[in-house]
Amino acid sequence: MATREIYTTTIDEDVQTTATDCPDCGGSVRTTDRETICEDCGRILEETHLDRGPDWGRYDEQGSKRRTGAPLTPTRHDRGLSTEIGYKRDGNGNTLSSRKRRQLNRLRREQSRARWQSKAERNLAYGLSEIRRIVASLGLAQSIRNQACSLFRTAQSEQLCRGRSLEAVAAASVYATSRCNGLGRSRAEVTACARCDQQRLTTAYNAMNVELELPTQPIAATDRIPRLATELEVPDHVRRRALELAQRARERGLTIGCRPSGIAAGCLYLAAQRVGLCLSQQRIADIAGTSPNTLRNRRDELLEIDT
Repeated sequence: MATREIYTTTIDEDVQTTATDCPDCGGSVRTTDRETICEDCGRILEETHLDRGPDWGRYDEQGSKRRTGAPLTPTRHDRGLSTEIGYKRDGNGNTLSSRKRRQLNRLRREQSRARWQSKAERNLAYGLSEIRRIVASLGLAQSIRNQACSLFRTAQSEQLCRGRSLEAVAAASVYATSRCNGLGRSRAEVTACARCDQQRLTTAYNAMNVELELPTQPIAATDRIPRLATELEVPDHVRRRALELAQRARERGLTIGCRPSGIAAGCLYLAAQRVGLCLSQQRIADIAGTSPNTLRNRRDELLEIDT
C-alpha cells in the first residue's frame, strides 16, 4: 500500500489532481477544494464542493474571529465531534444551581454510556490516546501525530490489532511514521515512552511493514548524530565534523552491515578526539545504545578515511 493510501486526504486539504476527462476539449482537468476546472478551455465542470475546514461565523466589535465549531482531527476516534459537558459553570462563566448540576451529572453519565458504539471503537479511542501520549513524550511534531493516528486506523481496519496489544500497535505506528519521515528515532527511544517492551513493538512493526507495505527509509548514521551530539553537549564544529565522517563512511561502503548507532558513536568520538575534546567511551556508548567495544571498532575503521 502506498503512502497516499495509508495517510488518506480529504477535500479540505486543497489537494490537486489531474485527469484528461474534459467533455469539450479533452484537456487536463484540475480539481481543488473549491471547483473542478479544465486547464485548456477554462470550463468549470463542478463547483461548490463541501468545505470541511474551519467555519469563521462570528465577529465581535474588536474584529476577532470566533470559531463556531472545532475542526475535524484524525487524533480522535469520532474525528473531534464529541460533546464535553461542564461541571459547575455554564458557557458564560456563571455558577450553576444545584438542580442544574444534578441534571448535568445525569446527562454526563448517559453520554459516557453511549459514547462507544462498539468494542472496536473503544479500542480505537484507547489506541489513539496512547499515540498522543507517546508523541508528546518524544516531542514530535503535530503532523507526525496525525499520520501515526491515521496509520493506526488503517492497521485496525486491516485486522492487524488482533492477537496483539493495542499499546504495541500504537507504539509501532509512531515508530513507523518516524521511519517513513526519515526521523532518527530508535526503537529503544519509542519503547522508553511506550507501555510495551521492544520485542512486542518489533513484532507489531514487522507485521505493519509487510501487510501495509510501508514506504520506510533505511536508518542512516547521519540521522542519529544530531540527537547524540545534543545529549553529549558537544560544540557545533564537532557535530559537523562527525556528520562529514558519517557521509564519507557511507560513500566508502563502511556502513554496510553495521548498526547506525555504532557508526554515529564512532564518528562523534573520533571527531571529538581530533579537536582535543575529551569524551568518555562508556558515556557515548550508553547514550547511543551500543557497546564501547563496538565504538572502538568503528573508530578504527573510520581512521582510514579521516586523513
